[in-house]
Amino acid sequence: MLLDRKVAVIHGGGGSIGSATARVFAREGARLHLAGRSLPRLEAAASALREFGGSVEIAVVDAMDQAEVDAHVDAVAEREGRLDIALNAVGFDHVQGLAIADTSLEAYLHPVTGYLQTNFVTAKAASRVMIAQGSGVILTISTPGARLAGTGLIGNAAQSAGLEGFSRALAGELGPAGVRVVCVRPHALRDASESYTLGMFGRIADAGGTSLDDWWNGLAATTLLGRLPQLDEVAEYLAFAASDRAASMTGVISNLTAGALVD
Repeated sequence: MLLDRKVAVIHGGGGSIGSATARVFAREGARLHLAGRSLPRLEAAASALREFGGSVEIAVVDAMDQAEVDAHVDAVAEREGRLDIALNAVGFDHVQGLAIADTSLEAYLHPVTGYLQTNFVTAKAASRVMIAQGSGVILTISTPGARLAGTGLIGNAAQSAGLEGFSRALAGELGPAGVRVVCVRPHALRDASESYTLGMFGRIADAGGTSLDDWWNGLAATTLLGRLPQLDEVAEYLAFAASDRAASMTGVISNLTAGALVD
Protein backbone atom coordinates (compact mmCIF):
# COMPACT_ATOMS: atom_id res chain seq x y z
CA MET A 1 0.00 0.00 0.00
CA LEU A 2 1.23 3.49 -0.87
CA LEU A 3 0.65 5.00 2.58
CA ASP A 4 0.92 2.02 4.89
CA ARG A 5 0.86 3.26 8.50
CA LYS A 6 1.46 6.86 7.43
CA VAL A 7 -0.20 9.37 9.79
CA ALA A 8 -2.18 12.02 7.93
CA VAL A 9 -4.05 15.13 9.05
CA ILE A 10 -6.60 16.48 6.58
CA HIS A 11 -7.98 19.95 7.25
CA GLY A 12 -11.33 20.34 5.51
CA GLY A 13 -11.74 16.61 5.99
CA GLY A 14 -15.52 16.77 5.69
CA GLY A 15 -15.51 18.59 2.35
CA SER A 16 -15.51 17.19 -1.16
CA ILE A 17 -11.77 17.07 -1.82
CA GLY A 18 -10.92 16.29 1.80
CA SER A 19 -13.30 13.34 2.11
CA ALA A 20 -12.45 11.96 -1.34
CA THR A 21 -8.75 12.10 -0.49
CA ALA A 22 -9.41 10.51 2.87
CA ARG A 23 -11.02 7.53 1.12
CA VAL A 24 -7.97 6.98 -1.06
CA PHE A 25 -5.55 7.54 1.84
CA ALA A 26 -7.48 4.98 3.92
CA ARG A 27 -7.44 2.44 1.09
CA GLU A 28 -3.68 2.91 0.90
CA GLY A 29 -3.23 2.21 4.61
CA ALA A 30 -2.95 5.67 6.17
CA ARG A 31 -4.01 6.46 9.72
CA LEU A 32 -6.36 9.42 9.31
CA HIS A 33 -7.15 12.45 11.43
CA LEU A 34 -9.87 14.57 9.85
CA ALA A 35 -10.27 18.15 11.04
CA GLY A 36 -12.86 20.77 10.17
CA ARG A 37 -15.49 23.13 11.52
CA SER A 38 -18.59 21.04 10.73
CA LEU A 39 -18.99 18.08 13.07
CA PRO A 40 -21.85 16.50 11.06
CA ARG A 41 -19.77 16.50 7.87
CA LEU A 42 -16.75 15.10 9.68
CA GLU A 43 -18.89 12.37 11.22
CA ALA A 44 -20.36 11.48 7.83
CA ALA A 45 -16.92 11.22 6.25
CA ALA A 46 -15.55 9.16 9.13
CA SER A 47 -18.55 6.81 9.12
CA ALA A 48 -18.05 6.06 5.43
CA LEU A 49 -14.37 5.35 6.01
CA ARG A 50 -14.99 3.05 8.98
CA GLU A 51 -17.41 0.96 6.93
CA PHE A 52 -14.42 -0.01 4.82
CA GLY A 53 -12.13 -0.58 7.78
CA GLY A 54 -10.35 2.77 7.70
CA SER A 55 -8.50 4.07 10.75
CA VAL A 56 -9.92 7.53 11.36
CA GLU A 57 -10.33 10.07 14.13
CA ILE A 58 -12.12 13.42 13.84
CA ALA A 59 -11.79 16.77 15.58
CA VAL A 60 -13.58 20.10 15.29
CA VAL A 61 -10.79 22.56 14.54
CA ASP A 62 -10.84 26.06 13.08
CA ALA A 63 -8.06 25.98 10.46
CA MET A 64 -7.78 29.78 10.65
CA ASP A 65 -6.82 29.65 14.34
CA GLN A 66 -3.14 28.95 15.04
CA ALA A 67 -3.67 27.92 18.65
CA GLU A 68 -6.42 25.42 17.77
CA VAL A 69 -4.44 23.91 14.90
CA ASP A 70 -1.25 23.71 16.96
CA ALA A 71 -3.08 21.93 19.78
CA HIS A 72 -4.67 19.43 17.40
CA VAL A 73 -1.43 18.66 15.57
CA ASP A 74 0.42 18.27 18.88
CA ALA A 75 -2.26 15.87 20.12
CA VAL A 76 -2.04 13.80 16.93
CA ALA A 77 1.75 13.67 17.09
CA GLU A 78 1.69 12.68 20.78
CA ARG A 79 -0.87 9.95 20.14
CA GLU A 80 0.65 8.55 16.95
CA GLY A 81 4.30 9.31 17.61
CA ARG A 82 4.68 11.15 14.28
CA LEU A 83 2.97 13.15 11.55
CA ASP A 84 3.73 12.14 7.96
CA ILE A 85 1.19 14.04 5.83
CA ALA A 86 -0.66 17.32 6.24
CA LEU A 87 -3.25 18.28 3.61
CA ASN A 88 -5.15 21.56 3.64
CA ALA A 89 -8.37 21.07 1.65
CA VAL A 90 -10.20 24.01 3.22
CA GLY A 91 -12.36 26.07 0.85
CA PHE A 92 -14.02 29.49 1.01
CA ASP A 93 -17.01 30.70 -0.95
CA HIS A 94 -16.00 33.91 -2.67
CA VAL A 95 -16.88 36.30 -5.47
CA GLN A 96 -16.01 35.40 -9.04
CA GLY A 97 -17.33 36.70 -12.33
CA LEU A 98 -17.48 40.40 -11.48
CA ALA A 99 -15.42 43.17 -13.03
CA ILE A 100 -13.10 45.11 -10.73
CA ALA A 101 -15.48 48.09 -10.83
CA ASP A 102 -18.21 45.90 -9.33
CA THR A 103 -15.99 44.15 -6.76
CA SER A 104 -15.54 45.55 -3.27
CA LEU A 105 -12.16 45.51 -1.56
CA GLU A 106 -13.63 43.18 1.05
CA ALA A 107 -14.83 40.71 -1.59
CA TYR A 108 -11.46 40.83 -3.34
CA LEU A 109 -9.48 40.21 -0.16
CA HIS A 110 -11.76 37.49 1.24
CA PRO A 111 -10.22 34.54 -0.67
CA VAL A 112 -6.73 36.06 -0.55
CA THR A 113 -6.74 36.38 3.23
CA GLY A 114 -8.68 33.17 3.80
CA TYR A 115 -6.61 30.77 1.72
CA LEU A 116 -3.23 32.25 2.57
CA GLN A 117 -4.00 32.42 6.29
CA THR A 118 -5.29 28.88 6.65
CA ASN A 119 -2.43 27.39 4.65
CA PHE A 120 0.10 29.35 6.69
CA VAL A 121 -1.50 28.23 9.95
CA THR A 122 -1.72 24.54 9.08
CA ALA A 123 1.72 24.38 7.44
CA LYS A 124 3.35 26.11 10.40
CA ALA A 125 1.81 23.61 12.81
CA ALA A 126 2.73 20.57 10.73
CA SER A 127 6.25 21.77 9.95
CA ARG A 128 7.21 21.95 13.62
CA VAL A 129 6.59 18.22 14.00
CA MET A 130 7.99 17.27 10.61
CA ILE A 131 11.24 19.23 11.04
CA ALA A 132 11.82 17.55 14.40
CA GLN A 133 11.33 14.07 12.92
CA GLY A 134 13.23 14.86 9.72
CA SER A 135 10.48 13.92 7.28
CA GLY A 136 6.96 14.68 6.13
CA VAL A 137 4.83 16.00 3.28
CA ILE A 138 2.73 19.18 3.23
CA LEU A 139 0.07 19.28 0.50
CA THR A 140 -1.66 22.45 -0.70
CA ILE A 141 -4.39 22.99 -3.30
CA SER A 142 -4.46 25.85 -5.81
CA THR A 143 -6.63 26.62 -8.86
CA PRO A 144 -6.01 27.49 -12.53
CA GLY A 145 -6.73 31.10 -11.62
CA ALA A 146 -3.05 31.46 -10.78
CA ARG A 147 -2.31 31.43 -14.52
CA LEU A 148 -5.51 32.68 -16.13
CA ALA A 149 -6.53 36.14 -17.34
CA GLY A 150 -10.02 37.54 -17.78
CA THR A 151 -12.88 39.38 -16.13
CA GLY A 152 -13.97 38.25 -12.69
CA LEU A 153 -10.84 36.37 -11.62
CA ILE A 154 -8.86 38.92 -9.63
CA GLY A 155 -9.53 37.55 -6.13
CA ASN A 156 -9.16 33.94 -7.17
CA ALA A 157 -6.07 34.75 -9.22
CA ALA A 158 -4.38 36.58 -6.35
CA GLN A 159 -5.05 33.84 -3.80
CA SER A 160 -4.03 31.03 -6.15
CA ALA A 161 -0.84 32.70 -7.32
CA GLY A 162 -0.04 33.61 -3.72
CA LEU A 163 -0.58 30.06 -2.51
CA GLU A 164 1.62 28.65 -5.26
CA GLY A 165 4.37 31.12 -4.38
CA PHE A 166 3.98 30.25 -0.70
CA SER A 167 4.27 26.53 -1.49
CA ARG A 168 7.43 26.98 -3.56
CA ALA A 169 9.09 29.14 -0.92
CA LEU A 170 8.09 26.75 1.86
CA ALA A 171 9.56 23.82 -0.09
CA GLY A 172 12.86 25.68 -0.23
CA GLU A 173 12.77 26.38 3.49
CA LEU A 174 11.81 22.88 4.61
CA GLY A 175 13.71 20.80 2.07
CA PRO A 176 16.97 20.68 4.04
CA ALA A 177 15.01 19.19 6.94
CA GLY A 178 13.67 16.39 4.74
CA VAL A 179 10.16 17.84 4.46
CA ARG A 180 8.48 18.01 1.04
CA VAL A 181 5.84 20.50 -0.13
CA VAL A 182 3.60 19.72 -3.11
CA CYS A 183 0.92 22.05 -4.46
CA VAL A 184 -1.81 20.51 -6.62
CA ARG A 185 -3.71 22.65 -9.13
CA PRO A 186 -6.96 20.95 -10.26
CA HIS A 187 -9.58 22.62 -12.44
CA ALA A 188 -13.18 23.06 -11.26
CA LEU A 189 -14.65 19.77 -10.08
CA ARG A 190 -18.16 19.12 -11.32
CA ASP A 191 -18.64 16.11 -9.06
CA ALA A 192 -17.73 18.03 -5.89
CA SER A 193 -21.27 17.74 -4.53
CA GLU A 194 -20.31 18.81 -1.00
CA SER A 195 -18.43 21.89 -2.15
CA TYR A 196 -19.24 25.59 -1.86
CA THR A 197 -18.20 25.87 -5.51
CA LEU A 198 -21.54 24.62 -6.82
CA GLY A 199 -23.28 27.70 -5.46
CA MET A 200 -20.46 29.97 -6.55
CA PHE A 201 -20.43 28.64 -10.11
CA GLY A 202 -24.22 28.76 -10.18
CA ARG A 203 -24.08 32.50 -9.49
CA ILE A 204 -21.59 32.96 -12.32
CA ALA A 205 -23.84 31.02 -14.71
CA ASP A 206 -26.88 33.06 -13.66
CA ALA A 207 -25.00 36.32 -14.17
CA GLY A 208 -24.06 35.17 -17.66
CA GLY A 209 -27.63 34.23 -18.51
CA THR A 210 -26.88 30.53 -18.97
CA SER A 211 -27.79 27.32 -17.19
CA LEU A 212 -25.30 25.72 -14.84
CA ASP A 213 -25.12 22.63 -17.07
CA ASP A 214 -24.26 24.77 -20.08
CA TRP A 215 -21.68 26.63 -18.03
CA TRP A 216 -20.00 23.36 -16.99
CA ASN A 217 -20.03 22.12 -20.58
CA GLY A 218 -18.51 25.35 -21.81
CA LEU A 219 -15.76 25.13 -19.20
CA ALA A 220 -14.98 21.53 -20.17
CA ALA A 221 -14.73 22.58 -23.81
CA THR A 222 -11.78 24.85 -22.94
CA THR A 223 -9.60 21.90 -21.89
CA LEU A 224 -7.41 19.81 -24.19
CA LEU A 225 -9.16 16.64 -23.02
CA GLY A 226 -12.62 18.10 -23.52
CA ARG A 227 -13.55 17.31 -19.94
CA LEU A 228 -12.88 18.42 -16.39
CA PRO A 229 -10.91 16.46 -13.78
CA GLN A 230 -12.80 14.33 -11.28
CA LEU A 231 -12.53 14.18 -7.52
CA ASP A 232 -11.14 10.66 -7.48
CA GLU A 233 -8.41 11.65 -9.94
CA VAL A 234 -7.31 14.49 -7.69
CA ALA A 235 -7.43 12.24 -4.62
CA GLU A 236 -5.39 9.53 -6.32
CA TYR A 237 -2.73 12.05 -7.28
CA LEU A 238 -2.58 13.45 -3.76
CA ALA A 239 -2.00 9.93 -2.43
CA PHE A 240 0.85 9.42 -4.88
CA ALA A 241 2.38 12.80 -4.05
CA ALA A 242 2.23 11.97 -0.34
CA SER A 243 3.83 8.57 -0.81
CA ASP A 244 7.46 7.50 -0.80
CA ARG A 245 7.17 6.86 -4.54
CA ALA A 246 7.25 10.65 -4.94
CA ALA A 247 10.19 11.05 -2.57
CA SER A 248 12.10 13.33 -4.96
CA MET A 249 9.09 15.60 -5.65
CA THR A 250 8.97 18.94 -3.89
CA GLY A 251 8.43 22.58 -4.78
CA VAL A 252 6.21 21.53 -7.68
CA ILE A 253 2.84 22.86 -8.83
CA SER A 254 1.08 19.79 -10.22
CA ASN A 255 -1.16 20.59 -13.19
CA LEU A 256 -4.43 18.63 -12.97
CA THR A 257 -6.45 20.94 -15.21
CA ALA A 258 -7.14 18.38 -17.99
CA GLY A 259 -5.20 20.67 -20.29
CA ALA A 260 -6.90 23.97 -19.52
CA LEU A 261 -3.36 25.12 -18.79
CA VAL A 262 -0.30 23.83 -20.61
CA ASP A 263 3.00 24.08 -18.73
